[in-house]
Amino acid sequence: MFIPFFLELKAARVPVSLREYLTLLEGMDAGLVEYDVEGFYFLARAALVKDERHIDRFDQVFAHVFKGLQAVSGEGGIDPAALPEEWLRRLAEKHLTDEEKKLVEALGGFDKLMETLKQRLEEQKGRHQGGSKWIGTAGTSPFGAYGYNPEGVRIGQQESRHRRAVKVWDKREFRNFDDSVELGTRNIKVALKRLRRWVREGAADEFDLPGTIHATAEHGYLDVQTRPERRNAVKLLMFFDVGGSMDDHIKVVEELFSAARAEFRQLEYFYFHNCLYEGVWKDNRRRHAEVIPTYDVLHRYGHDYKAIFVGDASMSPYEIAHPGGAVEHWNTEAGAVWLQRALAKWPSTVWLNPTPERLWGYTHSISMIREIFTDRMFPLSLSGLEAATRALSRKH
Repeated sequence: MFIPFFLELKAARVPVSLREYLTLLEGMDAGLVEYDVEGFYFLARAALVKDERHIDRFDQVFAHVFKGLQAVSGEGGIDPAALPEEWLRRLAEKHLTDEEKKLVEALGGFDKLMETLKQRLEEQKGRHQGGSKWIGTAGTSPFGAYGYNPEGVRIGQQESRHRRAVKVWDKREFRNFDDSVELGTRNIKVALKRLRRWVREGAADEFDLPGTIHATAEHGYLDVQTRPERRNAVKLLMFFDVGGSMDDHIKVVEELFSAARAEFRQLEYFYFHNCLYEGVWKDNRRRHAEVIPTYDVLHRYGHDYKAIFVGDASMSPYEIAHPGGAVEHWNTEAGAVWLQRALAKWPSTVWLNPTPERLWGYTHSISMIREIFTDRMFPLSLSGLEAATRALSRKH
């Protein structure tokens, strides 16, 4: 049973190794779980999943391979005798509130519930739709899916409708950790955690447990020690393209900005349009009245800053390669010149592009920006952000 599970995980691109598979078997041999499907799920997940991004894929494979209660009513389902009553009983005792246990008693108690379920599994032939007795769908039987009964056991249902079943076997809570799904602020924070350099600075106002233990042992009395709080010392500059085609990406860029503000104490940000030129701004409502010379930014922030440009890089090639190519003003120097100055000042610089990577080859200006950034352009996805943070963390 476990070898197909292992192979299915690898086929689903969950990076599991033989060593991790053997660890799972060792846990089973040691009796860490017995007759407890939920316990086995958590043991398998702890042994086989190394990265939270893969938890959702693991859940899908687990449900497919072991099927759980979902397979009871479907074709090719498990034999009713293979349904461990003790598993269900333990899970019910663990998860039901006192009020819900009283509702179960309305059917005659858990023993009666399971006895009736097994009896109907043995008696029923084929699928049943509606009704109040047989195991099926859209009815009021206490067994089945997509119906209503407050004392029910849900079987073969992909989602809860009334949230009253004894146990939900197919609940998936980690879908938004998958690196193939749409970004959100929480996911961005997870990705940005790679970009950290911890230092202790400020007043010594944080309790130092190891220091207190050492000092107490040395002096023979309780000697409380404190130390400066540990902070992320990374200095970050962010340049955001605004307007035009970037209007389609406002939501994800806002989430990136929000996550970065939460993660980095030393963060400065500026706006530009399409390409970097001689001026940037911090307030889009006053973008023409309060322009900050780009030279001032280059001189103000040292080489130790890391820089992130965020934009779809979709524009006329003239805006990058020629003086006077900008669409909103006359630029005396080409945008490429200003980008190269930024890269020379801040060697740790990347470009994040919200346009799907599969479409990059259709826009010439994207290829030009990628060349200027020596292929340090990354998609604005969870995997792209992690690749970008790795690039920013390398020494240049």
